[in-house]
Amino acid sequence: MTYKMIVLDMDDTLLQDDHSISEENAAALMKAQEKGVKVVLASGRPTFGMWDAANELRLADYGSYILSYNGANIFNAKTKELLFESTLSPETVHHLYDLSRRENVGIQTYVNEAILTPEDNEFTQIESTLTGLPVALTDDFKQAVKEPVVKVLMLKEGSVLEKVEQKLKEELAGTLSVYRSKPYFLEFTEHGVTKGTSLEQLAKKLEIDRSEIIAVGDSYNDLEMIKFAGLGVAMDNAPDDIKEAADFVTRSNMEHGVAHVVEKYLL
Repeated sequence: MTYKMIVLDMDDTLLQDDHSISEENAAALMKAQEKGVKVVLASGRPTFGMWDAANELRLADYGSYILSYNGANIFNAKTKELLFESTLSPETVHHLYDLSRRENVGIQTYVNEAILTPEDNEFTQIESTLTGLPVALTDDFKQAVKEPVVKVLMLKEGSVLEKVEQKLKEELAGTLSVYRSKPYFLEFTEHGVTKGTSLEQLAKKLEIDRSEIIAVGDSYNDLEMIKFAGLGVAMDNAPDDIKEAADFVTRSNMEHGVAHVVEKYLL
């Protein structure tokens, strides 16, 4: 099979634990792009938090794309053109805030290239470190969200958030997409918007068949794109149920698993 596109989650997939791209991964992806393969970054991160990696891999030079906010935005890396955007209304965000208070979990969203939250905590700090975005504290979260936003996160220890996820998936079924990107991040986007659905849109635009796509990820927000792609790949550091859904399990993010996939299937 000749693959024309490889789609990569970033954290715990493309990136090592220190959030860097290994020399092995970078070299393999450059060779793939030189052969004409599109390298697409697909992350739960805000767009701002993805440009450094996109620039390091020279996505603009090779005319590739970024799927940010778990697919709620699609950007052309070369022109910086926004090709697709999905948002949540202020009323929806306010309702999620009320649910977060009921469930006693943290909440945050993104306004004016900052992380907006009513309380700072260790998980918000993790997100700030990952994305490079500052934290903006507010005493009135609802009043601070007056315009549509791209997504909302709830935050808590994984053991607690797992139960909240199950409850809210049932409660919000048919109205929002709900999934965890990390044990301590529960994400909310417009109903039907996932990395998988955005990848499908991009593939149609580029006239690339799903059978010609490789998608690589490690977590539950990667599941839809792993299932959509002709070759769905899970990292060795992924949960067992993600591995079971994949066609192939590569090495871990600390063992240059992305490079292993590229060398095996693209070079």
